[in-house]
Amino acid sequence: MVYIKSSFFYIGYIISGFVFGFLACLFFPPFPLKLRIKFLSAWPRFTNWLLDKVCGVKVKIEGKENIPKPPFVIVSNHQGQWETFYFQYLFYPLTTILKRELLFIPFWGWALALLKPISINRNNPKESLNKVLKEGKIKIEEGFLILFFPEGTRNSVNKVGKYARSAFEVAKRSGVPVLPVVHNSGKCWPAHKFLKFPGNIILKIGHPLNVGFSTKETSSLVEEWARTEVSKMRE
Repeated sequence: MVYIKSSFFYIGYIISGFVFGFLACLFFPPFPLKLRIKFLSAWPRFTNWLLDKVCGVKVKIEGKENIPKPPFVIVSNHQGQWETFYFQYLFYPLTTILKRELLFIPFWGWALALLKPISINRNNPKESLNKVLKEGKIKIEEGFLILFFPEGTRNSVNKVGKYARSAFEVAKRSGVPVLPVVHNSGKCWPAHKFLKFPGNIILKIGHPLNVGFSTKETSSLVEEWARTEVSKMRE
């Protein structure tokens, strides 16, 4: 039954992604960026609605009252694809950091390019870091939120990897707070897996904090908080 439901989910996921991407490429290039973001956030919203109705995946948010006024930097652990969708409409207006290869995918990637993400070349880490620091500061000045997955890769549901300092450096240079977020999405939508499992995804939003003199110290503090919260979700 889980296999059948996962199959139906992917059918809706792929078809809707093509439709939204096609419509965005056809009609939305002349519109302002924030309007494009608002429109295309309807697709991840639909995807998670489909995940709920077909696969029985629910979401429980804790600490939503902690979300400050924009702009700010979001720092989240990374377990799979779910969070890349859900955050697109939970936080607005959002800028993401992604591999530039994703922008070449027909229709879906082209539509993604319309949102002006910070695209990076992972084969050149130094160049990518400089681009994130430079464009990240510009995005913050324009009033956008920036989403970082500081682990740099997806981890299993019970693991939190080492947090890189780039997100905290952008926040420090821009004079905005960091909003720590943690979740256990890999429990229901495991990375690189076809099957989607019914259950509750817990999303915990921590208190925003200003980056002090040391980005290393702040990143370690948030990383430890994330590790503690993930361990609580296993209980």
